[in-house]
Amino acid sequence: MAKLSFLFCILALHRILLVPSSCSGHLRQPETPVPFFIFGDSILDPGNNNYINTTTQHQANFWPYGETFFEYSTGRCSDGRLISDFIAKYAKLPMIPPYLQPGVQFNYGANFASAGAGALVETYQGEVIDLKTQLKYFEEMETSLRHKLGDAETKKFLSRAVYLFSIGNNDYMSPFSTVSSMQETSQKELVGRVIGNLTAVIKEIHDRGGRKFAFLNMGPLGCLPGMRALAPGRKGGCLKDASHLAKLHNAAFSQLLLKLESQLDGFKYSNINLYSYISQIMEHPTNYGFKEGITACCGSGPFRGIYSCGGRRGVKRYELCDKVSEYVWWDSFHPSERVYQLIAEQMWNGNPNVVEPYSLKSLFEWVEV
Repeated sequence: MAKLSFLFCILALHRILLVPSSCSGHLRQPETPVPFFIFGDSILDPGNNNYINTTTQHQANFWPYGETFFEYSTGRCSDGRLISDFIAKYAKLPMIPPYLQPGVQFNYGANFASAGAGALVETYQGEVIDLKTQLKYFEEMETSLRHKLGDAETKKFLSRAVYLFSIGNNDYMSPFSTVSSMQETSQKELVGRVIGNLTAVIKEIHDRGGRKFAFLNMGPLGCLPGMRALAPGRKGGCLKDASHLAKLHNAAFSQLLLKLESQLDGFKYSNINLYSYISQIMEHPTNYGFKEGITACCGSGPFRGIYSCGGRRGVKRYELCDKVSEYVWWDSFHPSERVYQLIAEQMWNGNPNVVEPYSLKSLFEWVEV
């Protein structure tokens, strides 16, 4: 029993130190930049939707988006940079541009994310780049790389890369645009379909050489300003069914990742507990340097939860706060740049209670031998 207890302590220490356990690689500063590939929704979209036929509901290429950092709108659903922009900076990479931007090179990776996208094809179908189509674009890029680098070098390039995902938010929130609740059976079915589609994409990328993955799990979806505005009574409470869906997803996805870790050769991952972290920031904003944790900076109606920021989404009149740096939420559905930075810092090298089992820093430094 004493030997077993000692072994468990060593295993626990291993997790705390975030040291990879495989004997086939080690941590070191990479000699060449590590490619960075990004899939997902508006949390990570740097402007792909600027180049597709969609509605302003799924675009952010107008003022005041981008007002703080870029001082012009880029298509990012933020007042400034996104999580992926900060991660690229920490990894000593340039900002990864939209895949659909004309003339884009793939020397440092590619960003396929699309605002409004889901893991399900039917989520805003025809208006966004769903996850399956993002995978198709990745495969097209791989073909281009093979013509340029050859098969062996392309495989090596893809195996060195880190793959970041944020997907599912729109799949879980879109049903509430017409109804305020869902049956428990339909909730579980929806979660199963979302995770099933995401699993298929992860496995396909792994088959093509991907080994290092990072995930943003679901935040407290029912507590976003846009969802609070839909909550019964509109007294500031969260839309409980939406947050419950997020919890169901997170629990099922955590189990999936453990399963994939044991099944897929060389599979390593980083998963941030976004639900807990964002909840803490909202509930105790002053602890993180904010003054307002519930109402958005830009929008209209209760909690500025009506998605009208910029006045191009059907409602022309909207309110804009004086200092976005004091707000947790930029608009009805998206955090401010300062919150994105806090999340990125946690993902890069944060508290093991927030990000596990590996930090993104360790994934970028992991080199196969």
